[in-house]
Amino acid sequence: MDPVTVDAQPLTIEDLLAAVEGAELRLGEAARARIAAGRVLIDEAIASGIPVYGLSTNVGHGKDQRVRREELQRQQRMLVDTHGGAFGPPLAQDVVRAAIVVRINGMARGGSGASLAAAGTLVSMLNAGVHPVLPGTGSIGAADIGHMAGIAQVAVGAGLARYDGVTLPGGEALRRAGIPPLRLEGKDGLALISSNGVSVGHGAIVTAHAARVADAADEAAALSLEATGGNPSIVLPAVGRAKPYPGQIAAAVHLLGLLQGSRLLDAAGPRSVQDALSFRVVPQVHGALREFLAATRRSVEVELNSASDNPLADVTSGTMISNGNFHPIVMAVSFDALRVALVHVGQLSERRMSHLWDAVMGSLERGTPPPAMGPASLPGVQLRYAASACFTALRLLAAPATLNSTVLDLGVEDHATGAVLGVRKTEEALGLLSDLLAIEVLLAVDVLDLSSPTRLGSGTARVAALVHAAAAGAASAADVHHRVREQYPAPSRQ
Repeated sequence: MDPVTVDAQPLTIEDLLAAVEGAELRLGEAARARIAAGRVLIDEAIASGIPVYGLSTNVGHGKDQRVRREELQRQQRMLVDTHGGAFGPPLAQDVVRAAIVVRINGMARGGSGASLAAAGTLVSMLNAGVHPVLPGTGSIGAADIGHMAGIAQVAVGAGLARYDGVTLPGGEALRRAGIPPLRLEGKDGLALISSNGVSVGHGAIVTAHAARVADAADEAAALSLEATGGNPSIVLPAVGRAKPYPGQIAAAVHLLGLLQGSRLLDAAGPRSVQDALSFRVVPQVHGALREFLAATRRSVEVELNSASDNPLADVTSGTMISNGNFHPIVMAVSFDALRVALVHVGQLSERRMSHLWDAVMGSLERGTPPPAMGPASLPGVQLRYAASACFTALRLLAAPATLNSTVLDLGVEDHATGAVLGVRKTEEALGLLSDLLAIEVLLAVDVLDLSSPTRLGSGTARVAALVHAAAAGAASAADVHHRVREQYPAPSRQ
């Protein structure tokens, strides 16, 4: 795997994911120069004695309380030691790695004022596989301070970390990896903890997952069209030209490609001039998912490559600026909107299953024997009610995470984005939608096996063959579902 270099150019989501998966991360010369330039401003601010939030003042409601120069180092260590307030099951290792990459890249933008040693320690931890243990609940989405403090604690030799498959005190994990503990300099502590590393890093992982699910949704819908003899006019290029949303056009192109070679594209292929809306508006609804996914991906990329620190070490003006760039509201709202789009895709899938159910029952009432008998026969029919339960759970996740913040710290912190929760809920929604789509695929294949169509499209035939392979030797309908579900995988959870 090629190394990933954090340098002058923006870091892509693909770069981040490569580092998460184990590619070596390096700091380029331009990144080192920007970090050093930001650090100069910190040294100048310390020397001048001007009040700078979190450096020569306390934080939160203590923003106007001065910190004596001789206490600066202790102040930075205090920020790291006292802000790790998270609890619950730990975050997955890939999310932790992603959070570290996000913070490194944020420091490399030059606005954090962190020392080169601070960035270098995070790089060393990532490359050596020293993974801080971060409890899952601890951020309101106004910088993931509770989580990022856990990373910072390991960097200074405290906290807990996983290394070489073992959970260890942070200092011992660093020792075994040959990494000296970081000695905090002015603003290092605040720079390490004041980042949306978890929100942005997890968001990058989830957007990659969502792109795969978008394709899987098209596959399920195309197979249901085959099973019901649906009308493929909905994916003809003229429809997209008439309403040129890029997402709708992309969905239609994909669907048409899946159907290439199908009997449905023959003049006498469709059974009706027009199908139910759950079939007819697939390009529009799946297109909406692609549109909001594109917007969400852009928001993640902007956050990933922004200098989101407060205060901002602005090299251009040579000043330290108090600001609110730590508030990832565009990204948070984007994930809320993306979840609504996911639920609409799931709603179409669940509604199409009613038509598939009718087709199965019609075939059985006409005396068509099931293709096989046993616990794994007609798995889609067996799981139809489970699909209804799945959709109910999916629909409940559509509620926004961004509108439920509380007022904290004597009224100073009176708004939050809920970004961590919004990303996590979106990942849950993707999992449920994947379950739903897998059941639709099974039910569509049940219909096809009972009706024996003459010719499937190249893409839909591949999906049907996948189901038949999964069903071979399966012990139950749930077993078949599990095997098919693996074709719509979430990123690995380590």
